[in-house]
Amino acid sequence: MNSHSRSAVLSRAQSATDRDFYRLAIVGAATLKGKEVSEVINERNFPSADIKLLDDDETLGQLEAAGNEITFIQSVRAEQFENIDFTFFASDARCTRANWKLAQKAGSAIIDLSYELENEPDAAIRSPWVERQLGQSPGMELQPGPAVVPHPAAIVLALLQLRVTRLTPLVKAVATVFEPASEHGQKGMDELHEQTVNLLSFQAMPRKVFDAQVAFNLVSRYGEQSVPSLAAIEGRVRSHYQKLAGSTAITPSLFLVQAPVFHGHTFAIHLEAERAIGLDELRQALAGEHVHVASEDADSPSTVSPAGQGDIQVSVRIDGARPNSFWLWAASDNLRIAAATAVECAESMTASRPRGKVQ
Repeated sequence: MNSHSRSAVLSRAQSATDRDFYRLAIVGAATLKGKEVSEVINERNFPSADIKLLDDDETLGQLEAAGNEITFIQSVRAEQFENIDFTFFASDARCTRANWKLAQKAGSAIIDLSYELENEPDAAIRSPWVERQLGQSPGMELQPGPAVVPHPAAIVLALLQLRVTRLTPLVKAVATVFEPASEHGQKGMDELHEQTVNLLSFQAMPRKVFDAQVAFNLVSRYGEQSVPSLAAIEGRVRSHYQKLAGSTAITPSLFLVQAPVFHGHTFAIHLEAERAIGLDELRQALAGEHVHVASEDADSPSTVSPAGQGDIQVSVRIDGARPNSFWLWAASDNLRIAAATAVECAESMTASRPRGKVQ
Protein backbone atom coordinates (compact mmCIF):
# COMPACT_ATOMS: atom_id res chain seq x y z
CA MET A 1 0.00 0.00 0.00
CA ASN A 2 1.47 3.35 -1.01
CA SER A 3 1.64 6.32 1.36
CA HIS A 4 -1.31 8.09 -0.26
CA SER A 5 -3.59 5.04 0.14
CA ARG A 6 -2.43 4.52 3.71
CA SER A 7 -3.25 8.15 4.55
CA ALA A 8 -6.71 7.83 3.03
CA VAL A 9 -7.47 4.70 5.05
CA LEU A 10 -6.26 6.34 8.25
CA SER A 11 -8.33 9.44 7.49
CA ARG A 12 -11.51 7.39 7.00
CA ALA A 13 -10.82 5.42 10.18
CA GLN A 14 -10.29 8.63 12.14
CA SER A 15 -13.54 10.10 10.76
CA ALA A 16 -15.45 6.98 11.78
CA THR A 17 -13.92 7.19 15.26
CA ASP A 18 -14.73 10.89 15.61
CA ARG A 19 -18.39 10.23 14.85
CA ASP A 20 -18.54 8.17 18.05
CA PHE A 21 -17.47 11.15 20.18
CA TYR A 22 -18.57 14.68 20.99
CA ARG A 23 -16.86 17.94 20.18
CA LEU A 24 -16.50 20.36 23.07
CA ALA A 25 -15.53 23.98 23.60
CA ILE A 26 -14.50 25.65 26.85
CA VAL A 27 -14.90 29.43 26.80
CA GLY A 28 -12.75 30.90 29.54
CA ALA A 29 -10.33 27.99 29.33
CA ALA A 30 -7.60 29.87 31.23
CA THR A 31 -9.87 30.71 34.19
CA LEU A 32 -9.89 28.69 37.41
CA LYS A 33 -13.24 27.14 36.50
CA GLY A 34 -12.19 26.52 32.91
CA LYS A 35 -9.09 24.59 33.95
CA GLU A 36 -11.13 22.60 36.44
CA VAL A 37 -13.72 21.70 33.78
CA SER A 38 -10.94 20.43 31.52
CA GLU A 39 -9.58 18.26 34.33
CA VAL A 40 -12.98 16.77 35.17
CA ILE A 41 -13.68 16.01 31.49
CA ASN A 42 -10.45 14.02 31.40
CA GLU A 43 -11.01 12.27 34.75
CA ARG A 44 -14.56 11.20 33.85
CA ASN A 45 -13.47 10.00 30.39
CA PHE A 46 -16.11 12.14 28.71
CA PRO A 47 -16.38 10.83 25.11
CA SER A 48 -14.83 13.81 23.37
CA ALA A 49 -13.00 13.75 20.02
CA ASP A 50 -11.93 17.37 20.19
CA ILE A 51 -11.82 20.09 22.87
CA LYS A 52 -11.42 23.70 21.78
CA LEU A 53 -9.96 26.01 24.39
CA LEU A 54 -11.19 29.57 23.92
CA ASP A 55 -10.52 32.75 25.88
CA ASP A 56 -9.86 36.47 25.62
CA ASP A 57 -6.89 38.18 23.99
CA GLU A 58 -4.74 38.14 27.14
CA THR A 59 -4.34 34.35 27.02
CA LEU A 60 -4.19 33.70 23.25
CA GLY A 61 -1.52 31.18 22.34
CA GLN A 62 -1.14 30.00 25.92
CA LEU A 63 -0.63 26.24 26.23
CA GLU A 64 -3.15 24.30 28.30
CA ALA A 65 -3.99 20.63 28.78
CA ALA A 66 -7.17 19.39 27.09
CA GLY A 67 -7.80 15.75 27.83
CA ASN A 68 -4.55 13.92 27.21
CA GLU A 69 -3.24 16.56 24.82
CA ILE A 70 -1.66 19.98 25.05
CA THR A 71 -3.30 22.62 22.90
CA PHE A 72 -3.29 26.36 22.32
CA ILE A 73 -5.94 28.75 23.60
CA GLN A 74 -7.71 30.42 20.69
CA SER A 75 -9.83 33.55 20.43
CA VAL A 76 -13.61 33.43 20.83
CA ARG A 77 -15.15 33.81 17.35
CA ALA A 78 -18.43 32.67 15.82
CA GLU A 79 -16.73 30.11 13.54
CA GLN A 80 -15.16 28.40 16.56
CA PHE A 81 -18.59 27.04 17.53
CA GLU A 82 -19.25 25.26 14.24
CA ASN A 83 -19.82 21.51 14.76
CA ILE A 84 -19.48 21.89 18.55
CA ASP A 85 -21.84 19.69 20.57
CA PHE A 86 -21.31 21.22 24.04
CA THR A 87 -19.96 24.63 25.01
CA PHE A 88 -18.94 25.30 28.61
CA PHE A 89 -18.95 28.99 29.51
CA ALA A 90 -16.43 29.28 32.35
CA SER A 91 -15.71 32.87 31.37
CA ASP A 92 -16.75 36.07 33.08
CA ALA A 93 -20.35 37.26 32.68
CA ARG A 94 -19.47 39.78 29.98
CA CYS A 95 -17.90 37.16 27.72
CA THR A 96 -20.77 34.73 28.26
CA ARG A 97 -23.34 37.40 27.40
CA ALA A 98 -21.48 38.35 24.21
CA ASN A 99 -21.02 34.82 22.87
CA TRP A 100 -23.54 32.30 24.15
CA LYS A 101 -26.12 32.93 21.44
CA LEU A 102 -23.44 32.41 18.78
CA ALA A 103 -22.80 28.95 20.22
CA GLN A 104 -26.49 28.16 20.54
CA LYS A 105 -27.18 29.32 16.97
CA ALA A 106 -24.45 26.96 15.75
CA GLY A 107 -26.34 24.08 17.40
CA SER A 108 -24.29 23.66 20.57
CA ALA A 109 -25.78 22.84 23.95
CA ILE A 110 -24.86 25.48 26.55
CA ILE A 111 -23.53 24.88 30.07
CA ASP A 112 -23.05 28.16 31.95
CA LEU A 113 -20.72 28.38 34.96
CA SER A 114 -20.72 32.21 35.01
CA TYR A 115 -24.32 32.66 36.31
CA GLU A 116 -24.93 35.15 33.49
CA LEU A 117 -27.79 33.11 31.99
CA GLU A 118 -29.60 32.28 35.24
CA ASN A 119 -32.51 34.59 34.36
CA GLU A 120 -32.90 33.54 30.73
CA PRO A 121 -36.48 32.29 30.12
CA ASP A 122 -35.47 28.83 28.88
CA ALA A 123 -32.48 28.34 31.22
CA ALA A 124 -32.51 25.70 33.96
CA ILE A 125 -30.57 25.81 37.26
CA ARG A 126 -29.34 22.22 37.43
CA SER A 127 -27.46 19.94 39.79
CA PRO A 128 -27.45 16.24 38.83
CA TRP A 129 -26.40 15.42 42.41
CA VAL A 130 -29.57 16.98 43.81
CA GLU A 131 -31.72 15.61 40.98
CA ARG A 132 -30.62 12.07 41.85
CA GLN A 133 -31.32 12.73 45.52
CA LEU A 134 -34.87 13.77 44.60
CA GLY A 135 -35.30 10.91 42.13
CA GLN A 136 -35.69 13.31 39.21
CA SER A 137 -34.76 12.57 35.62
CA PRO A 138 -33.88 15.40 33.24
CA GLY A 139 -36.30 15.79 30.35
CA MET A 140 -35.25 14.77 26.85
CA GLU A 141 -35.07 17.88 24.67
CA LEU A 142 -33.64 18.08 21.16
CA GLN A 143 -32.85 21.76 21.68
CA PRO A 144 -32.46 22.25 25.46
CA GLY A 145 -32.08 25.71 26.93
CA PRO A 146 -28.88 26.65 28.77
CA ALA A 147 -28.00 24.56 31.80
CA VAL A 148 -26.81 26.95 34.52
CA VAL A 149 -24.48 25.54 37.15
CA PRO A 150 -25.71 26.69 40.58
CA HIS A 151 -23.52 28.40 43.13
CA PRO A 152 -21.61 25.48 44.71
CA ALA A 153 -22.74 26.49 48.20
CA ALA A 154 -26.37 26.03 47.11
CA ILE A 155 -25.57 22.50 45.92
CA VAL A 156 -23.98 21.59 49.25
CA LEU A 157 -26.81 23.04 51.33
CA ALA A 158 -29.51 21.38 49.22
CA LEU A 159 -27.89 17.94 49.21
CA LEU A 160 -27.20 17.88 52.95
CA GLN A 161 -30.61 19.18 54.01
CA LEU A 162 -32.50 16.85 51.67
CA ARG A 163 -30.67 13.88 53.14
CA VAL A 164 -31.55 14.90 56.67
CA THR A 165 -35.22 15.26 55.73
CA ARG A 166 -35.27 11.57 54.82
CA LEU A 167 -35.24 10.99 58.58
CA THR A 168 -37.63 13.67 59.73
CA PRO A 169 -38.94 17.05 58.54
CA LEU A 170 -36.96 20.10 59.57
CA VAL A 171 -38.47 22.88 61.65
CA LYS A 172 -35.64 25.37 61.20
CA ALA A 173 -32.38 25.72 59.29
CA VAL A 174 -29.63 28.33 59.66
CA ALA A 175 -26.37 28.35 57.71
CA THR A 176 -23.25 30.49 57.85
CA VAL A 177 -21.25 30.12 54.63
CA PHE A 178 -17.59 31.10 54.50
CA GLU A 179 -16.84 32.28 50.96
CA PRO A 180 -13.33 31.77 49.47
CA ALA A 181 -11.48 34.24 47.25
CA SER A 182 -11.52 31.80 44.31
CA GLU A 183 -15.25 32.44 43.83
CA HIS A 184 -14.05 35.74 42.34
CA GLY A 185 -11.70 33.95 39.96
CA GLN A 186 -7.97 34.49 39.61
CA LYS A 187 -8.36 38.23 40.29
CA GLY A 188 -9.83 37.47 43.70
CA MET A 189 -7.03 35.01 44.48
CA ASP A 190 -4.40 37.52 43.37
CA GLU A 191 -5.88 40.34 45.46
CA LEU A 192 -5.98 38.23 48.61
CA HIS A 193 -2.36 37.23 48.02
CA GLU A 194 -1.26 40.81 47.38
CA GLN A 195 -3.14 42.10 50.41
CA THR A 196 -1.45 39.47 52.58
CA VAL A 197 2.04 40.32 51.32
CA ASN A 198 1.49 44.09 51.48
CA LEU A 199 -0.02 43.95 54.95
CA LEU A 200 3.02 42.10 56.29
CA SER A 201 5.35 44.61 54.66
CA PHE A 202 3.31 47.65 55.80
CA GLN A 203 2.32 48.72 52.28
CA ALA A 204 -1.01 49.89 50.88
CA MET A 205 -3.34 47.01 50.00
CA PRO A 206 -5.09 46.60 46.61
CA ARG A 207 -8.89 46.73 46.82
CA LYS A 208 -10.09 46.48 43.22
CA VAL A 209 -12.02 43.22 43.71
CA PHE A 210 -13.34 43.34 47.27
CA ASP A 211 -12.96 47.07 48.05
CA ALA A 212 -12.21 45.92 51.59
CA GLN A 213 -9.46 44.24 53.58
CA VAL A 214 -10.00 40.49 53.36
CA ALA A 215 -6.47 39.38 54.31
CA PHE A 216 -6.31 38.28 57.95
CA ASN A 217 -9.93 39.37 58.26
CA LEU A 218 -13.54 38.21 58.13
CA VAL A 219 -16.04 40.56 56.51
CA SER A 220 -19.80 40.38 56.13
CA ARG A 221 -19.92 43.15 53.53
CA TYR A 222 -17.63 44.23 50.70
CA GLY A 223 -16.81 47.86 49.96
CA GLU A 224 -19.25 49.95 47.95
CA GLN A 225 -17.22 49.63 44.73
CA SER A 226 -17.22 45.82 44.74
CA VAL A 227 -19.46 44.09 42.19
CA PRO A 228 -21.19 41.79 42.89
CA SER A 229 -21.79 42.62 46.52
CA LEU A 230 -21.67 39.93 49.17
CA ALA A 231 -25.40 40.48 49.74
CA ALA A 232 -26.05 39.78 46.04
CA ILE A 233 -24.06 36.54 46.24
CA GLU A 234 -26.04 35.55 49.32
CA GLY A 235 -29.25 36.17 47.40
CA ARG A 236 -27.99 34.01 44.53
CA VAL A 237 -27.18 31.13 46.88
CA ARG A 238 -30.67 31.35 48.38
CA SER A 239 -32.38 31.54 44.98
CA HIS A 240 -30.40 28.61 43.58
CA TYR A 241 -31.08 26.54 46.69
CA GLN A 242 -34.82 27.08 46.32
CA LYS A 243 -34.77 26.08 42.66
CA LEU A 244 -32.76 22.95 43.42
CA ALA A 245 -34.48 21.72 46.58
CA GLY A 246 -38.04 22.60 45.55
CA SER A 247 -40.86 24.49 47.16
CA THR A 248 -41.51 21.88 49.87
CA ALA A 249 -37.98 22.06 51.31
CA ILE A 250 -37.32 24.48 54.14
CA THR A 251 -35.12 27.40 53.05
CA PRO A 252 -32.25 28.06 55.45
CA SER A 253 -31.58 31.48 56.90
CA LEU A 254 -28.27 32.38 55.26
CA PHE A 255 -25.34 34.49 56.35
CA LEU A 256 -22.36 34.77 53.98
CA VAL A 257 -18.95 35.77 55.28
CA GLN A 258 -15.89 36.47 53.14
CA ALA A 259 -13.11 34.37 54.62
CA PRO A 260 -9.37 35.04 54.20
CA VAL A 261 -8.86 31.74 52.36
CA PHE A 262 -7.96 31.17 48.75
CA HIS A 263 -9.97 28.08 48.05
CA GLY A 264 -12.81 25.94 49.43
CA HIS A 265 -16.14 26.61 51.11
CA THR A 266 -16.81 25.89 54.76
CA PHE A 267 -20.25 25.79 56.38
CA ALA A 268 -21.65 26.00 59.89
CA ILE A 269 -25.20 24.62 59.56
CA HIS A 270 -27.69 24.46 62.42
CA LEU A 271 -30.75 22.29 61.88
CA GLU A 272 -33.74 21.74 64.12
CA ALA A 273 -35.81 18.63 63.44
CA GLU A 274 -39.31 17.60 64.47
CA ARG A 275 -37.87 14.79 66.59
CA ALA A 276 -34.61 13.88 68.26
CA ILE A 277 -32.05 12.21 65.98
CA GLY A 278 -29.16 10.07 67.21
CA LEU A 279 -25.67 10.76 65.88
CA ASP A 280 -25.32 7.34 64.24
CA GLU A 281 -28.71 7.72 62.59
CA LEU A 282 -27.76 11.18 61.36
CA ARG A 283 -24.38 10.07 60.00
CA GLN A 284 -25.98 7.20 58.09
CA ALA A 285 -28.57 9.52 56.55
CA LEU A 286 -25.94 12.02 55.39
CA ALA A 287 -23.39 9.55 54.07
CA GLY A 288 -23.55 8.41 50.46
CA GLU A 289 -22.67 9.60 47.01
CA HIS A 290 -20.58 12.80 47.15
CA VAL A 291 -20.77 13.09 50.96
CA HIS A 292 -18.12 11.77 53.34
CA VAL A 293 -19.07 11.90 57.01
CA ALA A 294 -16.17 12.02 59.45
CA SER A 295 -16.18 9.60 62.36
CA GLU A 296 -16.20 10.94 65.90
CA ASP A 297 -12.44 10.48 66.37
CA ALA A 298 -11.42 11.71 62.89
CA ASP A 299 -9.98 15.10 62.06
CA SER A 300 -12.56 17.82 61.52
CA PRO A 301 -13.12 18.91 57.88
CA SER A 302 -11.28 22.05 56.80
CA THR A 303 -10.74 24.11 53.68
CA VAL A 304 -7.62 22.02 53.00
CA SER A 305 -9.01 18.50 53.35
CA PRO A 306 -11.45 18.45 50.37
CA ALA A 307 -9.10 20.20 47.90
CA GLY A 308 -9.22 18.51 44.48
CA GLN A 309 -12.01 16.15 45.56
CA GLY A 310 -15.67 16.00 44.59
CA ASP A 311 -16.87 14.87 48.01
CA ILE A 312 -18.42 17.14 50.63
CA GLN A 313 -16.79 16.45 53.99
CA VAL A 314 -19.04 16.69 57.04
CA SER A 315 -18.81 16.28 60.80
CA VAL A 316 -21.88 16.31 63.06
CA ARG A 317 -22.68 17.02 66.69
CA ILE A 318 -25.80 17.39 68.78
CA ASP A 319 -26.71 20.88 70.02
CA GLY A 320 -26.65 20.51 73.79
CA ALA A 321 -28.73 23.64 74.37
CA ARG A 322 -31.73 22.88 72.13
CA PRO A 323 -33.68 19.61 71.94
CA ASN A 324 -33.93 18.01 68.48
CA SER A 325 -31.18 20.30 67.15
CA PHE A 326 -27.72 19.58 65.80
CA TRP A 327 -24.81 21.17 63.98
CA LEU A 328 -23.15 20.23 60.70
CA TRP A 329 -19.64 21.46 60.00
CA ALA A 330 -18.92 20.95 56.29
CA ALA A 331 -16.16 21.71 53.80
CA SER A 332 -16.04 21.38 50.03
CA ASP A 333 -13.93 22.27 47.00
CA ASN A 334 -16.00 24.97 45.32
CA LEU A 335 -14.26 24.80 41.93
CA ARG A 336 -14.39 21.01 41.75
CA ILE A 337 -18.11 20.91 42.61
CA ALA A 338 -18.90 23.53 39.95
CA ALA A 339 -16.85 21.72 37.29
CA ALA A 340 -18.23 18.28 38.15
CA THR A 341 -21.76 19.67 37.99
CA ALA A 342 -21.09 21.21 34.57
CA VAL A 343 -19.69 18.00 33.10
CA GLU A 344 -22.48 15.86 34.57
CA CYS A 345 -25.05 18.25 33.08
CA ALA A 346 -23.42 17.68 29.68
CA GLU A 347 -23.41 13.92 30.24
CA SER A 348 -27.13 13.99 31.00
CA MET A 349 -27.76 15.77 27.68
CA THR A 350 -25.89 13.27 25.53
CA ALA A 351 -28.87 10.94 25.15
CA SER A 352 -30.65 13.53 23.01
CA ARG A 353 -27.62 14.29 20.83
CA PRO A 354 -26.27 11.82 18.24
CA ARG A 355 -22.55 11.55 18.76
CA GLY A 356 -20.41 13.74 16.57
CA LYS A 357 -23.41 15.35 14.90
CA VAL A 358 -24.75 18.76 15.83
CA GLN A 359 -28.53 18.97 16.05
